[in-house]
Amino acid sequence: MTTKAIIIGATSGIGKELAEVLLREGCTVGLAGRRIHLLDELKGKFPDRVFLKRIDVSQVSESLDVLNRLITEMEGVDIIVVSSGAGFINKDFLWLPEKETIDVNVSGFAAMTNIAIHHFLSKGSGHLVGISSLAALRGSSVAPAYSASKAFVSNYLEGMRKKVAQSGMSITVTNIQPGYVDTAMAKGEGKFWVATPREAAKQIYEAIKRRRKHAYITKRWRLIAWLLKIMPDFLHNKI
Repeated sequence: MTTKAIIIGATSGIGKELAEVLLREGCTVGLAGRRIHLLDELKGKFPDRVFLKRIDVSQVSESLDVLNRLITEMEGVDIIVVSSGAGFINKDFLWLPEKETIDVNVSGFAAMTNIAIHHFLSKGSGHLVGISSLAALRGSSVAPAYSASKAFVSNYLEGMRKKVAQSGMSITVTNIQPGYVDTAMAKGEGKFWVATPREAAKQIYEAIKRRRKHAYITKRWRLIAWLLKIMPDFLHNKI
């Protein structure tokens, strides 16, 4: 039986590369994002296995309806990946960049996750994958809403994992925490260990196949995660 997956936030970066990986592996894939024209090439390559829908997750009511329609059109799905994200370097702590980040990474993420979990509970199985960030581990002075929103993503996924565990159903919830990936989201100076979107997508696909609960992308970022967790405030405040 062909695996069916939906990727929300598939128009660029990690989401688009992951879509290509899934399609090469023979999956049927629903692709959703704001700039849907960027997905026409994939639709042309795999016309029978690609479904397209325009979703702007910051428009919560509309995006809930569209995701439900996409699931119905695909006659149910096995995997839903929520890859949509927003983030800004906001040294001056301006409100509008903070609000946009929260609208997408918190409200939008929670809305898409809500639909995913209800779908999987109704069918008794499934796999929810959320793209968080290493930034979730500590607060940031230059991108405060981004770090806080990704902490929400990681914590929300943990709550969903606990919920489905109590259901006794075969539902997996995976928290993906990338370090630096060469996408429009990777802003600022001093970046290191920068992965290509293709490299990141391959490792995410491996985590999905293994039904992992959590994965750092790339794997070497486990070391930085450990250092961030144990770093005292007086050191963290200097970086």
